[in-house]
Amino acid sequence: MAVSERGPRERMVFSAAQLIRRDGVDATGMREVAAHARAPRGSLQHYFPGGKEQLVNEAVGWAGRYAARRVDRFLAALPEPTPSGLFAQMVRQWTEEYETAGFGGGCPVAAATVDCAGSTVSTREAASVSLAHWTGAVARALSGMGVPGERAAPLATLMISSLEGAILMARAEQDVRALTTVTRELGPLLDAAVSGTD
Repeated sequence: MAVSERGPRERMVFSAAQLIRRDGVDATGMREVAAHARAPRGSLQHYFPGGKEQLVNEAVGWAGRYAARRVDRFLAALPEPTPSGLFAQMVRQWTEEYETAGFGGGCPVAAATVDCAGSTVSTREAASVSLAHWTGAVARALSGMGVPGERAAPLATLMISSLEGAILMARAEQDVRALTTVTRELGPLLDAAVSGTD
């Protein structure tokens, strides 16, 4: 959905996710979200009576659903789906972003977890649900490629954990080295998990 097609509420959730991924939760203010979303400031209280906490939690939920949908799109775009090919696509979106736009943004779910896991139970829970949604999409994709059921969820966790760690390292180093490394090193392990592969 194009930004212009979103209503003010959806624009604010999307804008919150974009600002959180860049600046973190603490540095993202409600007024800044409204300005970024081009929404009336007065609409914040109307749409988010729970205040910033509600908005952050909804942005985190949106991010998890977005990541899960991306998995489905990546899978559909692969001419011959393999676990390594899926992981390479998941990583590629980040290497392309960093190479073209710089290292300013990370994952909004990771940012919210870092900022709020110890202080805001509802946000920690929203992040957990979001990550489970994303991990579930990856696990289903792996199962569809022939990875045995008992290995699909653990490998999905490994893929997402590796990706999130590499994103963090890439931002710190201002270099995509960690992203290209996890793609290269995990690929053979992921493909070896397909039933019937030696």
